[in-house]
Amino acid sequence: MNIYVGNLSYEVAEEDLRTAFESFGKVESANIIQDKYSGKSKGFGFIEMPSAEEAKAAIEGLNGKELKGRNLNVNEARPRSESGRDRGGRGDGGYRY
Repeated sequence: MNIYVGNLSYEVAEEDLRTAFESFGKVESANIIQDKYSGKSKGFGFIEMPSAEEAKAAIEGLNGKELKGRNLNVNEARPRSESGRDRGGRGDGGYRY
């Protein structure tokens, strides 16, 4: 299960996230999203846990908990919607005439 983790302190490293979630089960990956130009954290990331049961326990156990001075916002990651990807603002629904 893919888990969204928001409100991350800029001091949090991927290893910190992995450690916090490993207390609930196996962590397949831990990724903090970074700005492509500055390389600095955007303040959110994703955790992948193979067991849905362990992932749900992690969500319940860590949502609202403090990590490096910030209260985490943890929930199941939702896939990006197709409509959210094109925000060109052309007003024609993305169609070309």
